[in-house]
Amino acid sequence: MSDQPRRPRKPGTPYRRPRKDPVRLLAFEALRAVDERDAYANLVLPPLLRKAREGGDFDARDAALATELVYGTLRRQGTYDAIIAECVDRPLREVDPPVLDVLGLGVHQLLGTRIPSHAAVSASVELARVVLGDGRAKFVNAVLRKVARDDLDGWVEKVAPPYDEDPEDHLAVVHSHPRWVVSALWDSLGGGRSGIEDLLAADNERPEVTLVARPGRSTAAELLAEDAAVAGRWSPYAVRLTEGGEPGAVEAVREGRAGVQDEGSQLVALAVANAPLDGPDRRWLDGCAGPGGKAALLGALAAERGAFLLASEKQPHRAGLVAKALAGNPGPYQVIAADGTRPAWRPGSFDRVLVDVPCTGLGALRRRPEARWRRRPADLDGFAPLQRGLLRGALDAVRVGGIVGYATCSPHLAETRAVVADVLKQVPGAELIDARPLLPGVPELGEGPDVQLWPHLHGTDAMYLAIVRRTG
Repeated sequence: MSDQPRRPRKPGTPYRRPRKDPVRLLAFEALRAVDERDAYANLVLPPLLRKAREGGDFDARDAALATELVYGTLRRQGTYDAIIAECVDRPLREVDPPVLDVLGLGVHQLLGTRIPSHAAVSASVELARVVLGDGRAKFVNAVLRKVARDDLDGWVEKVAPPYDEDPEDHLAVVHSHPRWVVSALWDSLGGGRSGIEDLLAADNERPEVTLVARPGRSTAAELLAEDAAVAGRWSPYAVRLTEGGEPGAVEAVREGRAGVQDEGSQLVALAVANAPLDGPDRRWLDGCAGPGGKAALLGALAAERGAFLLASEKQPHRAGLVAKALAGNPGPYQVIAADGTRPAWRPGSFDRVLVDVPCTGLGALRRRPEARWRRRPADLDGFAPLQRGLLRGALDAVRVGGIVGYATCSPHLAETRAVVADVLKQVPGAELIDARPLLPGVPELGEGPDVQLWPHLHGTDAMYLAIVRRTG
């Protein structure tokens, strides 16, 4: 089977121009941006949808379908690639990436949606004619007709190794995660097969949009007045838009009095704000503040107590996002561009410090499904020195009797407990305190003293939090 142009049409055969489908063209454009520019779909897709709506090409149903096609294809890429590999006569690396994107969109329509098979194949072939040419469209047609011979369960049974022979590889194919990610998540979660399967399945579910009412500027009650809004599970400031509502349509969000923030992220900020202190509570530091969600919540909480917040972010453009998030905060604050490993402040200057460190992002695979295919085990080595340096800098910044919150949106043990344990060995006069009471009402927080949240247990990103008190 070839994806190269075939022989020309017979003389006299009328040529039919391909029909352009704006929904599938937009989905293809988004997938190409993810592949070519290492873009994230949650950043690429909204402006594409906005432009399409402004051009009059899209209604709400079109936008919903385009979103489903993009995220569904990315989430199931590993499974779909295994299926496509069974239907072509060469290694997938020899198939051009744009062709694979069209095939992935087609396979998702066939196996992951209710679109009838004939319509899924026909629409995908038309898309291929528009973006790839007639020759490669024939290749797409042949592959998708093979895929259409079975449903998803039937294909998975064919392409996934038996669980008893290779549990991790079986789960990797069935749940569309790289094998090393399955292994890492399983190590962190512990337990048997049901827990890890529930976690991997949760990673492939579309997350709800969660809003945060910033204290002193808006309330959860105000946000609950929105259509299809329900209260958060754990945070008193959280409100969920259960039908995938548009945050930009919410007045409080447009005015900066509320924001979009995962409930796990809210819980981290609340825990740092509410951890018990010995002594004054006047100066707070967010040492890795970009893009500003936690800083905005911390700033509002600090304002209620008359405390000052310094929000520091190394990258100037991200510091700009922090300043935008904090604009209008009722209490005293300052935003600076500074490196937390080379502090721009004197030691012992703060009562509370949060460092939500850069990481692999394996805890947010629901929101950024492409990250699972982009990350490699070697990335852990690149983050390790920075994570340790930021925690050491945070411990140096806090006064005796103050607390530091170390947070990361990754459950990987090399980014969580290993970092905290290593730094505490190096830094005298610091001790872990039990973070679990700082998340009241949240179940299944483990044995402590640190906290690991999970999508399948808590409905949040897999945020990790350790609270350290400076004792000397």
